[in-house]
Amino acid sequence: MTAFDATRTPPLCGPQFGSYAPDEVTWLLKDLSDVALEGDLRERERRIQSGQAHYAESLPIEYQPGPEYRQLFHETLRTSARRLAEAVGVVSELVLAERSPAPTLVSLARAGTPVGILIRRWMQTVHGIEPQHYTISIVRDRGIDTVALDHIVARHSGESIVFVDGWTGKGAIQRELTAALAEYARLPDRPRLNDELAVLADPGSCTTLYGTRDDFLIASACLNSTVSGLVSRTVLNADHIGPGEFHGAKFYRHLAEHDVSAQFLDSVSAEFEAVRDRVRDRLAATTPESRTPTWAGWRSVEQIRLEYGLSSVNLVKPGVGETTRVLLRRVPWRVLVREGDLPEHRHIRLLAAERGVPVEVSPDLAYSCVGLIKEDA
Repeated sequence: MTAFDATRTPPLCGPQFGSYAPDEVTWLLKDLSDVALEGDLRERERRIQSGQAHYAESLPIEYQPGPEYRQLFHETLRTSARRLAEAVGVVSELVLAERSPAPTLVSLARAGTPVGILIRRWMQTVHGIEPQHYTISIVRDRGIDTVALDHIVARHSGESIVFVDGWTGKGAIQRELTAALAEYARLPDRPRLNDELAVLADPGSCTTLYGTRDDFLIASACLNSTVSGLVSRTVLNADHIGPGEFHGAKFYRHLAEHDVSAQFLDSVSAEFEAVRDRVRDRLAATTPESRTPTWAGWRSVEQIRLEYGLSSVNLVKPGVGETTRVLLRRVPWRVLVREGDLPEHRHIRLLAAERGVPVEVSPDLAYSCVGLIKEDA
């Protein structure tokens, strides 16, 4: 294993990389902003599904929704900010009580990054502590960025490290993290790190560290880079990532006029004081037994895969967040919803209409909605 070399890929902070303040997150990523990595969406999907390419070797051209959808994002944020703040408070308190009174937050790029910042803000506001917060890359079927992990464990105790993501779908990233950290611990002089994810929403029932298990809309899932610090999803491509270098990502400076990353964070943080009593009551009413993961989401996805004749569970994206991402950056085939006119699904119905994707009502869904990716696109 090649050790981290800071001269090759130094840690990144805003405003040089990303639009978040430098004290809120350190990006353990290689800046690939000047590299052409985007390609035609359908051709990229075809190559991924045929096995000719891995999804992390390139980037999709991110779909930019129209003005009606962007307005809907702002409405959604206004109506959900307090609910989001409550979920942030619950998961933050669980982390402090059960994992570490002085945690090192390690978000999984990129959906985990705004959530990690919110958890850090809660701990700062309510407890007066300012955890170090990093963002690193994890790639399905390729594992976690071990160069980034080496950087972190050289500076922080393994017991303090808490991995953070936005939400669980079927639990693929939780499984990937578990396998990757087991492999990491087998390397010489590497610690065994706790593999349990801390998330805002856990509709897949994959972890005990969650703010809610409701399948509800987290506003940061509504958009792509423009609500994630203007940073792309991560890239692992041997043409651009060498030994001893972090996985890569791009900083989309040209989208700065559309950036709502700070607005999302500030809107949720502004509700912290209002939800403190609710957070305390929620924690008091929660039992360890009720938080035991059942992995019911994975079983549900397997059933959907069989019912719709899909070759892989990777083509089934359950939950509001994952369905939204299918519509924003993949080639969607259809959307399944449990209820036909749920207010929380307005953005999904709008995106589906913009992209000509049928929406089917399926009352027996375990999730409130599921996105299906077109096979052999």
